[in-house]
Amino acid sequence: MQPIVEEGGQVVVDAGVAGSSPVLIDFFAGCGGTSEGFRQAGIEPVAAIDFDPEAARTYARNFPGAALLVQNIAEVADEALDEIVRHAKDLGRPIVFSACAPCQPFSKQRRGPAEADDRIGLLAEVLRFVRRHRPDTIFLENVPGLETKAFEYGPFRRVVRSLRRAGYHVSYRTIEARSFGVAQKRARLVVLASRHGRVAFPSATHGPGLAGYRTVREAIASLPPLAAGETHPVINAHQAARLSSLNLIRIAATPEGGDRRDWPDELVLDCHRDRGRSFTDTYGRLRWDDPAPALTTRCISYSNGRFGHPAQDRALTPREAAAIQSFPSQFGFEGTLTSMARQVGNAVPPTLAQSFARAILSHLRTLKRPEAAA
Repeated sequence: MQPIVEEGGQVVVDAGVAGSSPVLIDFFAGCGGTSEGFRQAGIEPVAAIDFDPEAARTYARNFPGAALLVQNIAEVADEALDEIVRHAKDLGRPIVFSACAPCQPFSKQRRGPAEADDRIGLLAEVLRFVRRHRPDTIFLENVPGLETKAFEYGPFRRVVRSLRRAGYHVSYRTIEARSFGVAQKRARLVVLASRHGRVAFPSATHGPGLAGYRTVREAIASLPPLAAGETHPVINAHQAARLSSLNLIRIAATPEGGDRRDWPDELVLDCHRDRGRSFTDTYGRLRWDDPAPALTTRCISYSNGRFGHPAQDRALTPREAAAIQSFPSQFGFEGTLTSMARQVGNAVPPTLAQSFARAILSHLRTLKRPEAAA
């Protein structure tokens, strides 16, 4: 397909070569974790929407042929995707929507009521485009709390009911990213929907009786060492945040896999002395031979989680966090250090997305005649 450009908030496509391979339209695309996984599986990302300009710069760097709307989805016009959808249907290419809305309203880390967060209704915005364009299949990914908390407040239940009323077969379950080759303990709620019957969930590839879980060592050990505050001169996003002199002493006193509970008393913060009421993963180091805990948007901050390097006296770099998230080494990031960390922490792990993209491909290939042009 020829390059796609944006004109006045509407996607315009040049004529391409006809084919039957599916295309992806990625809502809440962020830096492109879902798009990368689907691309690896053979589904072409042709359009994306996200409101974060720095994440959009990263997306544009890695998917130069895809249309990109940098807008809040609530402000995207109904007709914005008409041209690209029409083009795909004219070529007989099945259409896949992915929508991985911001997960913070439903995260376990959230403080305060989810119903007070304006973002809880964003997922329902995708329904406008589902009703208008009737994609063949839909992939949704979020934190497990979307199912539990959102049922109380409405958005998840509304989305599932609306999809079923529109003729989609919908199934969902909570899965573990480490079961699909991601070096991270990251529980996620995945929803698969199709107009053509049930999409079978992919089988786990890693775990008991299968390949061993991918470890931190496998993900990042090949990257060159850095000191806190140092930036690698060649490797994109391999930049370590600075640490204060006191935090340098603290991390030096923290063993692999350890945390602030291993410090001598004089290093302990007053707010952490009531050990039963504070997070124990803060100021922690990763273990080389285990998957990492779930990476957050602050995954490069030593004080905000178990994000200390297993051996070096510093926190993870965005490049290391991206490797743990399963981004390939050639995937480039744009933006500030803080922005790159936010992009990585918010991303769908590409290897996880790839497994579900393959399941969607398998589903579409079983159809005698995909109704992509219906």
